[in-house]
Amino acid sequence: MKNLRHTLCCLAGLLVFSGFPVQTAEPCTRAVYLGSDRMIVTGRTMDWRDEMPTNLWLLPRGIQRVSYDRGPHLSWTSKYGSIAAVSYDIGTSEGMNEKGLVAQLLYLTETRYDRPGPDHRPVMGMSIWCQWVLDNFATVSEAVAEMGKDSFRIDAPAMPGGQASTMHMALSDSTGNSAIIEYLDGKITIHEGQQYQVLTNSPPYDRQLAVLDYWKPIGGLNMLPGTNKSSDRFVRASFYINAVEQTSDPKTAVAAVFSVMRAVSVPLGISVSDHPNNSSTRWRSVSDQKNRIYYFETTLAPAILWVDLKAADLEPGAPVKKLTLTGGQEYAGDATAKFAETKPFTFLFELPAGFGR
Repeated sequence: MKNLRHTLCCLAGLLVFSGFPVQTAEPCTRAVYLGSDRMIVTGRTMDWRDEMPTNLWLLPRGIQRVSYDRGPHLSWTSKYGSIAAVSYDIGTSEGMNEKGLVAQLLYLTETRYDRPGPDHRPVMGMSIWCQWVLDNFATVSEAVAEMGKDSFRIDAPAMPGGQASTMHMALSDSTGNSAIIEYLDGKITIHEGQQYQVLTNSPPYDRQLAVLDYWKPIGGLNMLPGTNKSSDRFVRASFYINAVEQTSDPKTAVAAVFSVMRAVSVPLGISVSDHPNNSSTRWRSVSDQKNRIYYFETTLAPAILWVDLKAADLEPGAPVKKLTLTGGQEYAGDATAKFAETKPFTFLFELPAGFGR
């Protein structure tokens, strides 16, 4: 009875402490599993009001890219090959490169890229930001060292459907290191360290951590917050990712991470009309960063497929390949050999006519 009273008091205090309106939560969850013998696995959910057409692409080393198609921009040749989940075939939502670095974009309403006054730095298009990381860096620390210079500005046109593309980025690598990158009031904020295993959406990351600290004394085996609010999913994922079996066995580790991702998913058909991104889980991914295997499942075709980067041709000059998942195609098991050579997609730098703002 004493424990119950303590829990109820903590819950009452949390409602006052958090101050987060229910309607500001936008689903998408990422969590990093830290198993034994360097068994590092990163999982994520992608949640949206409408079906989000997403295909998988194998992108070899040696591709020349630019960060924007006009004005001051960055240019590079990809050092590392990668697999990318590309939404609408216009931009990389997430991916893993051949060194085991995972980069993922999640929605954050509070993101503000613009600084007051003129800004003459080179432009990084939002659609290519993830790919720039996957192309150029082998570890979280390398990526953070470069992004910490704050030497470019983000251009983020509205996404198809008119929703603002205000994102924060999660990074993890094969050592278990993580980083969360946010732009708040035009300033870059970076949290780097193995302890930053989980990311959801609003509020900004430092406030998510404060909510987690408040819930820790309650204990996940006693009670966990159960709504699809971002702060609730953050607490649940943080507990589950460390409560599941910690092992060096890849089969068990991958299954454990998928189970956590399902536990924080939003059922199909759930949505909030005036917050289109507070909606159903459309797909889930799990990246085995030790063995370089990328797993993927969609809600409408709930069979897991996987891609082995060690078996993929990522040599310079190798063709770009695509695994088409839109249009009803379904795959199960090892899909590495089922990618088809295709013309590279074009990153979206400006919203074309017909997409709406």
